[in-house]
Amino acid sequence: MKFIRNGARNMGVAGELLSFFMRNKRWWLVPMVVSLFLIGALIILGQSSAIAPFIYTLF
Repeated sequence: MKFIRNGARNMGVAGELLSFFMRNKRWWLVPMVVSLFLIGALIILGQSSAIAPFIYTLF
């Protein structure tokens, strides 16, 4: 377990977030954070690319 904590600390902001989840036993937040990140990445990709018409059909 200590190996995971040390590895998480070396990853910057994402590591800080993971170590916060480990310390406070907030593992249920991980799927929400990942899904928000993926939706944000999808919106950024859809703003100015050739993929935009295909992304708009999802919504």
